[in-house]
Amino acid sequence: MDIAPPSPAQPSPDEPSVDGPTRETPVPDHKDWTWTLDRRCPECGLSAGEVDVSEIADRAEVAAAEWVQILTSSPAVTARPQPTVWSPLEYGAHVRDVYELFDARLVLMLLEDNPTFDNWDQDETAIADQYAEQDPDQVAEQLAAAAERFVARLRALEEPQLERRGRRSDGAEFTVATFSQYFLHDVIHHLWDVTGQQDGVESLR
Repeated sequence: MDIAPPSPAQPSPDEPSVDGPTRETPVPDHKDWTWTLDRRCPECGLSAGEVDVSEIADRAEVAAAEWVQILTSSPAVTARPQPTVWSPLEYGAHVRDVYELFDARLVLMLLEDNPTFDNWDQDETAIADQYAEQDPDQVAEQLAAAAERFVARLRALEEPQLERRGRRSDGAEFTVATFSQYFLHDVIHHLWDVTGQQDGVESLR
């Protein structure tokens, strides 16, 4: 499994929040989300494949700012809305790791010819790294730093580099352009997971 929104949409606001020992492990998501490059995601509302690559760095920066705001300002940042749905903190820790992972993979695509990425199991990582126990302010700082590095690398891309290729361990192939679009869907989709607002990055524009 590799980079897929890990849990269902948020429940209605009147459902009780769940924290502490009642947490359960979310059901792993083994779906292939590469279809979001071809059509609009009906959940988060983003048409990732239609986003011009020249816009992705700015949108990634804005999305990171919204995640930092959630992590540092939400009074329920550690609360799970359901036992098997991640809290905003857990989603934020995942998104931090997504920025770091995509930056590392982008470097590989720029340095190597058609590299194959090591598999990353996000569900195992969430458990092993104890996302739910991490400090929200520290996660916010780390996310902001990871986003700054990745955004700078996106802004430095030159036109010929957009066609460089890489592939996941499951065989899914990307160019730097589609890889960047796929990344954007991931972080926008998780904003929707937490806020319920479609294409939530637009709220800060």
